Amino acid sequence: MPTDVDGVGTLRFAHPTRLKASCVRTDATAWALEIPRRLRAWVRASEAGSVVLAALVGTIAGLVVSSMSGIVAILHVLFFWIAPGERLSASLEIDPALALLVPAAGGLALGFAARWISRVRRERLIDPIEANAVRGGRMSFRGSMIVALQTIWSSGVGASVGLEAGYTQAASGIASWFGRFFHLRRNDLRLMVGCGSAGAIAGAFGAPFAGAFYAFELVMGGYTTSALVPVAIAALNGYLVTQALSPAQLGIEVHTMGALAGEYLVVASAFGVIAALVGVSVMRGVAQCEQLLERARLWPPLRPAIGGLVVGCLALVSPQVLSSGHGALHLFDKDQPLRFVATVFILKIFASIVSLGSGFRGGLFFASLLLGATGGRLFAAVAGMLWPSLNLDVHVYEVIGIGALSASIIGAPLTMTFIALETTRNFYLTSAVLIAVLISTQVTREIFGYSFATWRFHLRGETIRSAADVGWIRDLTVGRMMRPDFHTVQRDTTIEAFRAQFPLGASGQIIAVDPEGHYAGIVNVIEAHSVEAGLEKPVETILHHKDTVLLPSMNVREAAAAFDRAEAEWLAVVDAPVSRRVIGLLTESFTLRRYAEESDQRRRELAGEG
Repeated sequence: MPTDVDGVGTLRFAHPTRLKASCVRTDATAWALEIPRRLRAWVRASEAGSVVLAALVGTIAGLVVSSMSGIVAILHVLFFWIAPGERLSASLEIDPALALLVPAAGGLALGFAARWISRVRRERLIDPIEANAVRGGRMSFRGSMIVALQTIWSSGVGASVGLEAGYTQAASGIASWFGRFFHLRRNDLRLMVGCGSAGAIAGAFGAPFAGAFYAFELVMGGYTTSALVPVAIAALNGYLVTQALSPAQLGIEVHTMGALAGEYLVVASAFGVIAALVGVSVMRGVAQCEQLLERARLWPPLRPAIGGLVVGCLALVSPQVLSSGHGALHLFDKDQPLRFVATVFILKIFASIVSLGSGFRGGLFFASLLLGATGGRLFAAVAGMLWPSLNLDVHVYEVIGIGALSASIIGAPLTMTFIALETTRNFYLTSAVLIAVLISTQVTREIFGYSFATWRFHLRGETIRSAADVGWIRDLTVGRMMRPDFHTVQRDTTIEAFRAQFPLGASGQIIAVDPEGHYAGIVNVIEAHSVEAGLEKPVETILHHKDTVLLPSMNVREAAAAFDRAEAEWLAVVDAPVSRRVIGLLTESFTLRRYAEESDQRRRELAGEG
């Protein structure tokens, strides 16, 4: 069979066996390349494909939770010399030298690592809530692993932080990577990030319902019927995998109880108000600690070292402040002296504030659970002393406290309600928890307005209040919508000359510029042709919107607001506020139409129609 002609014109023939082998290799390669393409197409086009991918994400999330918690347990054994299988925060006594040295040295190492990372990696690390709110679910896989490792190290050296932030970061980062591999659409990618978080929280607390609603409330910013099955499957798989490898329980036991009397619900409501005040104080405390260390102008790597030293000093009084507090929560299975409970409550607040404020990685999720349990027990004990007739059960108010305080800090009322339900399996108690949670959430919104995650965004100058997708608004900028084809005229051109240059029907609006090319205003062609006297005057006398311009970086919402303030139908787009060189023209009607189209598109995507 002829295959080629050599340099001297000789026709060469390929050996039949070699040709057959070549064809086989080519077919095999094509078949291997076709599989990923067909698989991606199936996942993108089929709801069943999304469910299968969500199940895989949930399974991986369960493995992430088990792996991270196992590594932290090993670090506790190595650093604090506790017995294998023992919880650090459940220890009643810690070697004083280790309690001081390990958190301080660990904080110093973390500080140096963070400084090095900031030099080699300029991109800011994005958490799942911010990724879904403004980036369409796009998270950096490498950045997520960095956050997870920092969280492991922070908790491993005893800092008073929770692992849940690391769980969700790693699981959601992997889910986002999977979504990008399958070329998922924006809304589907956001869904996968939510599935990763759902699987992680379900596994961490042994509560699949709570994991699913954590995704809906915090990571996705809303519930949709199209997202129900994928998120639920991911949460269930995360729960099953974690239970098979390292079962997770909160350690709160409540005796069987019946319907609660009305006065108990009133007491629960009062406790919800107190929980909100404590939650707001903790969130503000973290920000104030950060500001205090910044004003002190300390070398950044020293900040977590000092924070670790402070936590170590607190641990000398109560080892229960170390790490996330899982072991400490189990101590409250049995009745504890009121002094011990109050000590843990107060010192845990300070330890959490100092740990996060000084730069350790982690979250307040489990800290809020421990604080809620101790605070609830204190509340029940004090209320029982003041009103003995109430006969409040401290174990009941531990659960109510867990829900109320966590809802204030985390900002997920249904998540915390389901944690109470799945932990106690008591519907009557859950009704009291729900009341306290609702009161706590509303009071927090009224006096503070943020959860801990959105409060951190606010301190950075972001306007994000939830994970609801506002990224498309930021992506739809004036630079993308403007018309680059526009006409200009010198502002000293006479009206008569302007009429000759731009007859009626030629264009609706003409941009006037000064001799240096800077924006001067907009001339309405119809108005110029309506002038009956003073045709020798320059068009500068009939200019509109001299001080109102658009910038290409403005988003569609800002542009619409600018049109409304100026009461304008047309506005010029300039390159910068100082140079004011015109680069385009934009109309109010087109801006509003594009905004409506994009809004409708997002609505249809959420409803599963597009």
